[in-house]
Amino acid sequence: MDNKRINKRLPELLQLERIIYRSKHPLTVTKEAIVNVDDIELPIYCIEVNPFQKKLPTLIVSAGVHGLERIGTQVLISYIEMLLSKLTWDVVTQKQLSEMNLVFLPVVNPGGMYLNTRSNPNGVDLMRNAPIEAEIKTHFLGGGQRLTSHLPWYCGKRDDDMELENKTLVRVVERYSHQSPFTITLDCHSGFGLNDHLWFPYAYRKRPVAVLDKLYALKLLLDRTYPYHHYHFEPQSLSYVTQGDLWDYVYKRHKNTKESVMIPLTLEMGSWNWIKKRPIQALSIKGLFNPVVPHRKRRVLRRHLMLFDFLCSASIAYKNWMPKKKNKAQIYQAANQFWY
Repeated sequence: MDNKRINKRLPELLQLERIIYRSKHPLTVTKEAIVNVDDIELPIYCIEVNPFQKKLPTLIVSAGVHGLERIGTQVLISYIEMLLSKLTWDVVTQKQLSEMNLVFLPVVNPGGMYLNTRSNPNGVDLMRNAPIEAEIKTHFLGGGQRLTSHLPWYCGKRDDDMELENKTLVRVVERYSHQSPFTITLDCHSGFGLNDHLWFPYAYRKRPVAVLDKLYALKLLLDRTYPYHHYHFEPQSLSYVTQGDLWDYVYKRHKNTKESVMIPLTLEMGSWNWIKKRPIQALSIKGLFNPVVPHRKRRVLRRHLMLFDFLCSASIAYKNWMPKKKNKAQIYQAANQFWY
């Protein structure tokens, strides 16, 4: 790689590589794909904290799907750094991670991040690019559009394959989730509203998913464990409906059974709160989606570490909190009434 240009335009990738190479804990790192931009090859890394074991529950955390939302990748890198440090001395963390699979994809869209664009280098919004159509009317442009890549939220041409980055993400998620009894995915974003949201499918329709009872049980577990947490845990469709949502597509492809359950979550960090405290940063494209003031950025990098730890614990102990067969219908009905 041209490290000089990368350091200027994509320092997160170099930071991630330094962490990988200097880690005292042996990581399993694969280059899942290569994105070419300006004659530079940008890898999409997949990191296994420990070698994958089929019968263990799995947590997959991804970030950097939208190139402008750099804070998602930075938050995930912050967690990776903390985790690798703890693994050198903390026997509790060592024991915990021996009981689960923990997988990271910190920069899913390296081309978009390098170019400082929401879309990938082809001008496609990866979160509007899956082959799934909204069942109800979406917001103009924001819900996805096929007019031109020169406008934001471009879905791509209707009959084209998904973009390389999306096919890579789907392949990686399915490789692990199909072999695990239980999988949680968390995709880190920023840019909607004043609050931090934990969203789950669907985004293409305002109807509940089949695992609604499990999602409600997870929400109640979070509420009981951290009663003063700040997350709004809800379906994405309560905020807006979109075309081609990638996590709708991943979820619908996964056949949830007793042997294999998937719960997809999206962390949407509320960037309007950063703009509210410093309106001038709305004048820059970076400031619309990221904390600019150093002390606010440090606060955000700390703010979500609890969430990652909670999801690790919830994955390991999924049998202890998931609804039992005799309670599933009752909990599903309570969840339906609560959210819909």
